[in-house]
Amino acid sequence: VSAGVWVLLALLCPAEGGKVLVVPMDGSHWLSLHSLLMALGQGGHQILTVALEGNLNVEPSHYYTLQTYPVPLTRHELRERVRSFGNELFETRPFLQRLAALHGKAQLMSQLYASSCRSLLRNRDLMEYLKRGKFEVVLTDPVVPCGQILALHLSIPSVFFLRGLPCSLDLQAAQCPDPPSYVPRTLTDNSDHMTFFQRVENLLLKASESFLCRSAYLPFELLASEVLGRPVTMNELLSCGSIWLKRMDFVFEYPIPAMPNMVFIGGINCGKKQPLSQ
Repeated sequence: VSAGVWVLLALLCPAEGGKVLVVPMDGSHWLSLHSLLMALGQGGHQILTVALEGNLNVEPSHYYTLQTYPVPLTRHELRERVRSFGNELFETRPFLQRLAALHGKAQLMSQLYASSCRSLLRNRDLMEYLKRGKFEVVLTDPVVPCGQILALHLSIPSVFFLRGLPCSLDLQAAQCPDPPSYVPRTLTDNSDHMTFFQRVENLLLKASESFLCRSAYLPFELLASEVLGRPVTMNELLSCGSIWLKRMDFVFEYPIPAMPNMVFIGGINCGKKQPLSQ
């Protein structure tokens, strides 16, 4: 936890607690972020967490203030859609069938979260409250870029808290080298020791990623363009992130090039267990 906390503290006032605006992603993403918020709260920082009504995991805590906003979706509907998308990830199917099914589900989930984000950005009372809050940083998981759109709208620096993004969007936005010749693409099940035909498959998939993720994230690009008053792409949105806190560790991941504003905090979501007896 300490590495991520110290990087975040560097953006805040060193003499007293800073003001942090948190726009989280629900589910397992939130479970990891919660441990970071606890550490920041214990450090005396004022934290406001903004989440949609009927979310699945984000609950009130004495470490932060929770502010919810209404959305045109019930908690039951959200749970069923998230569960359906999660089940799709673990379906055993031929590669192309898995890819097509996931692309369709990703588009539906993107529309759902973009609609929720629109509800936030059009909530005049809440937006006025956030503008008056004088927050120093927005902490968010960019897999749903609502927090980043809000950060740009409020002209506040953003810190990303993530493991990775579809189609290697994180590497593209941070301008990290990502050669398909030795970096396996998601869903291929390839290792970093690929045959010639696996490398060809890897290259073809990377070439298709721009189309697949562009269509999946299009609702957010349109929303960001509307809010910011100019055409905006996902790459432009993400490239504005000040710090990338990445929940990964090269003990379990393939080593990749990294930029100076990337901090690896693998293990932040691991429970602290008692040592075994003799």
